[in-house]
Amino acid sequence: MNDTIRILLAKVGNLPVGADEINKDADLYACGLTSFASVQLMLALEEAFDIEFPDHLLNRKSFASISAIEATLRKIVEEQAAA
Repeated sequence: MNDTIRILLAKVGNLPVGADEINKDADLYACGLTSFASVQLMLALEEAFDIEFPDHLLNRKSFASISAIEATLRKIVEEQAAA
C-alpha cells in the first residue's frame, strides 16, 4: 500500500522533492502538496484501490502525510468490508 501511495504521489502530487525521499510522517502540504494535487491524488487512489472516499474522510487531515493516507485507506477498506 505504501509503495502505491508513493508512486501515485510522485505521479500526481507535483512535489518539488521525490515521493521516495519523503518521510512517511512528513506533512505533505509543507512538502508542497496543493489542494488541487490532493484531489488528483484522491482520484488516483480511488482508481488504484477500487474504493470511494466517503464525505467524512474528504479533509486535509486524511492527506496530511503518507501515514495518514495509508490509515485513511485502511479505514475505508474496513468500512466497505463491514457494509
